[in-house]
Amino acid sequence: MAKDDIGPKSASARSLELLMTRPPKERADASRNRAAVLDAAARLFAEHGVEGVSMDQIAAAAGVGKGTLFRRFGDKAGLAVALLDARERVLQEGILHGPPPLGPGAEPAERLAAFVSAYLDYLLEHLAVIRMSESSSPGARYRLGAYRFWHRHVAILLDGSPDPDHAAHALLAALSAVHVTALLPELGERRIREGVLRLARVLR
Repeated sequence: MAKDDIGPKSASARSLELLMTRPPKERADASRNRAAVLDAAARLFAEHGVEGVSMDQIAAAAGVGKGTLFRRFGDKAGLAVALLDARERVLQEGILHGPPPLGPGAEPAERLAAFVSAYLDYLLEHLAVIRMSESSSPGARYRLGAYRFWHRHVAILLDGSPDPDHAAHALLAALSAVHVTALLPELGERRIREGVLRLARVLR
């Protein structure tokens, strides 16, 4: 099969650009408060775990009012989504503009394997926060803009399969934070990585 067409000027790349996570546009003071909150949340989550930190603690550590925090982020799940935005943009930029095999220029099968590996790196580093963002309400994961980006990218790479859209959902299901959290104690990281890579090869 020919190399993928997800180069910087391709229609596929343009469609992914539209789905990419964008930094919010805001006033300078609001941007400073946002950065302070996200820095405080990241530090407290790392020190105490996501479940062990309250919104009150985050507000106090960031030096903002609790009302401001709730108005801005809603709840801890909303805060988790905001905290992950910058990390997601790094991976998305690598997919769109980075070197192969994650970025354009490699065979679709190579790019798919590179995506699985890179996504698992991201997922395992932020597992508890991603789990919160994906499970805050029924179907929350599928409403996230980042999920639509991952799905579109995988579906493009699975273009030769009978139903690329369904196949992309099936592969991403194996990469959900809830699923990986449940399997990690039993299977360990190595077997999870190997299993998802096998699934990616089968779906192609």
